Amino acid sequence: MPANVRRNQRIATVQTIGRLWRENVTQGHQLDLTGLARVYRMLRLIRRAEERVADIYPSDKIKSPVHLSIGQESAAVGVCDALNPEDIVSGTYRGHATYIAKGGDLNAMFAELYGKVTGCAKGKGGSMHLIDMAHNVLGTSAVVGTTIPMGLGVALAAKRRNQKKVVAVFFGDGATEEGVFYESLNFAALHKLPVIFVLENNGYAIHEPQVKRWATDRMCERVETYGIPTTLVADGDVLAIRDASVKYADRARRGDGPGFIEARIYRWREHVGPGLDFDQGYRSEKEFEPWAARDDVERIGRMLPSDIRAKLDREVEADVEAAVDFAETSAFPQLEELYHNVLAR
Repeated sequence: MPANVRRNQRIATVQTIGRLWRENVTQGHQLDLTGLARVYRMLRLIRRAEERVADIYPSDKIKSPVHLSIGQESAAVGVCDALNPEDIVSGTYRGHATYIAKGGDLNAMFAELYGKVTGCAKGKGGSMHLIDMAHNVLGTSAVVGTTIPMGLGVALAAKRRNQKKVVAVFFGDGATEEGVFYESLNFAALHKLPVIFVLENNGYAIHEPQVKRWATDRMCERVETYGIPTTLVADGDVLAIRDASVKYADRARRGDGPGFIEARIYRWREHVGPGLDFDQGYRSEKEFEPWAARDDVERIGRMLPSDIRAKLDREVEADVEAAVDFAETSAFPQLEELYHNVLAR
């Protein structure tokens, strides 16, 4: 390609990035090119890490069930990019994205999936029980709704210690049907706890669609009756989720109490496992197509100059492969590990 053509392409790319950045600022998305690159890298890292999990899973090297976040990355990335290192996240059993987005150790995550002693729970927890307290990732749980009150407890402690920490509590739409969800909304509002409630609404509780479970889809309206401000992001836009998270994190640090984000997203893979499930009869590929068309990994990637995007992609591939290699070469726990970190011996 002639040098003048390449130069013109670079100029056009820079002009496009400038236009897109100005549009984002106008819309309230206060991210420059560096910020967009950071968001894209995290979206891409989660996507590629989970695609590698899906590739490896049929080999039986991964020793636990996996609930993949492919297609749902924008909720975790949008929220966690707005948090400070000392802030805390409380995630669900579909928690790879939350763990990675908050800075969790990728090597330790893969080792945990492999059941290795170098895993984040020493190989004892698997995919549904990730934890990284060095990066303020609370332990996730396989029981629906349980990490909501856990997060509130941490938020209450932070408030009583006069710490300016924010706790982001993630949960799915199925968890909103547990009584503890409404108890937690009331408690957080009553005590003005520094919490961001993050509803990752993918429209299904396992295989049961939301339209068969909710009388209306106006969840934000219900939450507002507790005096909690809410934001609905109906298309799962990572930048809009980030904007809302910045707003509610600032509110929480001021001592003004919790905020609530409903991020409507779409789970691309089966409820549990690595594959597609559009042949199972409870949802269709046609329903999936519009979500795939506005995939945030690709959308944000297109906002970047091609050379920057290619560099980030190479870095991500190297990180993921290093994590897989770490898991492959790590040792399994010794028998005596069964007696460590238990309540009684």
